[in-house]
Amino acid sequence: MRLQFNEAKATQAAARLLELRGGRMSYVKLIKLLYLADREALIRWARPISADCYVSMAKGPVLSQTYDLIIDGAPDGYWSQHISPPEHYEVALALKPDYGKLSDAELLLLEEIFAEHGHKSRWDLVNLTHDLPEWIDPQGSAIPIAHRDILKAAGKTDSEIAAVESELECLAVAEKFF
Repeated sequence: MRLQFNEAKATQAAARLLELRGGRMSYVKLIKLLYLADREALIRWARPISADCYVSMAKGPVLSQTYDLIIDGAPDGYWSQHISPPEHYEVALALKPDYGKLSDAELLLLEEIFAEHGHKSRWDLVNLTHDLPEWIDPQGSAIPIAHRDILKAAGKTDSEIAAVESELECLAVAEKFF
C-alpha cells in the first residue's frame, strides 16, 4: 500500500519554487526541482513531500502524477487554480496559494533546493538527474522508481530501508482510514 498523492502539497511546492523563480519557469526545470526536493525529503525525513510516484523517463526521474498535472492539467483541481497550463514549455504561478499544507521544514527544503539548483538550466538539471543512481534509461518508456532505490542510492542500510518502508506503509494504512 502506498501513500496517496497529495495534490495540494505538490501544488504548493511547485508554487513556492515558481515564486522563488519570479513566477515562471520551464516545466522541465520545475519537475526536476520538485523531484530533487521530494527525493531529499525522503532521504532526510523518511517522508516525501508530495507522496507522488517516481518514474524514470527519457529526461530523467519525474514525479509521475505531478507531471500529468503539468501536461494534462486538471480543470477543476487545486493545481489548475494555482499553476497555469504550459505555454511555450513553461508554466507560471497563476494564483499564490496559502502554503499551509507544507511544513516549515518542507518550505525551507524547497528554498535550499532552489538555492542549490535554481540557477541551473533545465538541461543541466536533466543531466544532473541522469547521474542519480536510481535513474535507469527507460528506452522510450517509463520505469517506476521505488523508495528503496532512492534510499539505497543515498547509502541507507537494508534495515534502515525496511524501517522506512514499514513506516510509510503504516502511514498509508492510517491515511486510508482517516
